[in-house]
Amino acid sequence: MIKKGLKVVVLTGKDKKKEGEVIEIDRPNNRVKVKEINMVKKHVKTTKEKKGGIVSKENFIHISNLKLVEEKSTSKKTEAKK
Repeated sequence: MIKKGLKVVVLTGKDKKKEGEVIEIDRPNNRVKVKEINMVKKHVKTTKEKKGGIVSKENFIHISNLKLVEEKSTSKKTEAKK
């Protein structure tokens, strides 16, 4: 189960084999935003509050193209007694 804040690795596409952290989930459409993955350029018009220009931001990627990264456990292995 993919949840916000977990580390994932991309399996397909232009960002294949890159790792990132889940920042947003769209459950009805099975899509996820991952930090620094699937970046797109968006042209923004200048307003009174914001300066315009070209902005890079994350876009959604389908859940089937992601895999959870298993953290290495710090627990020691127990040896079987003979």
